[in-house]
Amino acid sequence: MTCDPRVLCRPLLVGLIPAVWTVALGLWGLSRQNSVWRDEAATWQVARRSTGDIVGMLEHVDVVHSLYYLCMHGLFAGFGPSTTILRLPSVLAIAAAAACVALIGHRLAGAYVGLGAGLVLGLLPAVQFYLQEGRPYALVAAGSAVSTLLLVNALRGRARKRTWAAYACAVLVCGWLNWLALLILPAHLITLLWSRAPRGVLIRWAVAAGAATAGVLPLILFSLDQSGQVSWVPPLTWHMMIGPTILLAIGGLGGLLGRRTGAGRGTAERTGAAGSPSVAAVGLPLLAVPQLGLIGLSLVKPLFVDRYILFSLLGLALLIGALIGRAVDEVARRSRPAARWVLPVLVAVALVALLPQSLAKRSPASRVDDVLAAAEQTRRVKQDGDGVLFIPAARRDTWLVTPDAFTGTRDIALAETPERSGTLKGVEASPSRVRSAMLSHRRILLVTDAPGVARPTRGLRDRTKTEVLDTHFTLVSDERIRGRRVAVYERLAPAGGG
Repeated sequence: MTCDPRVLCRPLLVGLIPAVWTVALGLWGLSRQNSVWRDEAATWQVARRSTGDIVGMLEHVDVVHSLYYLCMHGLFAGFGPSTTILRLPSVLAIAAAAACVALIGHRLAGAYVGLGAGLVLGLLPAVQFYLQEGRPYALVAAGSAVSTLLLVNALRGRARKRTWAAYACAVLVCGWLNWLALLILPAHLITLLWSRAPRGVLIRWAVAAGAATAGVLPLILFSLDQSGQVSWVPPLTWHMMIGPTILLAIGGLGGLLGRRTGAGRGTAERTGAAGSPSVAAVGLPLLAVPQLGLIGLSLVKPLFVDRYILFSLLGLALLIGALIGRAVDEVARRSRPAARWVLPVLVAVALVALLPQSLAKRSPASRVDDVLAAAEQTRRVKQDGDGVLFIPAARRDTWLVTPDAFTGTRDIALAETPERSGTLKGVEASPSRVRSAMLSHRRILLVTDAPGVARPTRGLRDRTKTEVLDTHFTLVSDERIRGRRVAVYERLAPAGGG
């Protein structure tokens, strides 16, 4: 299939083709063999709570994801919990982002650049990972793409009051999905300055950006009290800079070579807008500023996790699109019919080259663990009256996601349910009460992390659980599956007993 330039001149198709392509990539292996890992389990179990319970929980934990949890609650209430409903919003969000990236590239540098950028976005390995993830990062990318498209429209002389209002709303929603998304604002400011935007555009942008930031500020301030939730993020090290360095190098190459794309010059000439930006002016800040900004923040408090700035890959896709446009131009100088094949051939080669990674990211092994696999094993080995223990308490997500798998058993350490306590994992009883409860059971079913995933046991309560199991029980069954361990213990007969 070749790319007909006359067809590609239609903006609707330039946006629609990458959107459909991305949806197809997202639906491919969407269930990951019916697996759900611990981060998605948090979404699943919170979304199943009542609105009141969710609001109560947000006062203590995960307020940064408040908007996302409430949206997922609505979807679960309307369509029921399933891996499809859990992940479909991310698929549709990245599809929308791909359409926006394609339209941006088309408006700045021509159809081939736009279509190439839109098709590439869904193929990027990190994007493929979060394309099928029941978390908010894909939605942030979609909102960032929408806001960037609106900014480009404004720079090309198509700004109205509603354009800036929509821009402020898009940034505001992104901020409420993850306030680190506000790193897109300095990226957009650099684009404005690079493009020598008129003073009026700068003022309107500043008002819109200020309004969005003010709207997110309460969330930022409230979330600071919950900053202990990211205590697991390791301090910044030099080897963590390898990935960003490679991305910036690829992006810089795209900005350097793509700036001489013939299609880009034609588009600029057609628009005639005083502040019309180049692909580099939009793509490089969008890629670099969030990466460098998060690195800077991590020097103060460890925060460098790539998914927090997934939206920066929109810039990378644009810059790779510019490289594709340059390749099309070079081939067109020699043979215009052959130039039509450049884009489909490059996309096909990339798809084949990335196929091993694509398959790996759609397997349960691509994540740390699988909550549903542990629940299914529990269903097979449980007996009525069994006591159940979770080490650490966060592994209680197995029960919270699939409570029917634990029917007939009792969570012997739990003192207050997650809903009542406003937490993700509930509140457990004191070590002495846990010990007494354990000794009152003949069989105990343990759900914990598999070796290789498990961290050293911490806290007196978990050490008590382990000590009582080792001293008073014997291991009769031990199954390790997809990052989790489900073990059955039976009580030892008292010494000298008949």
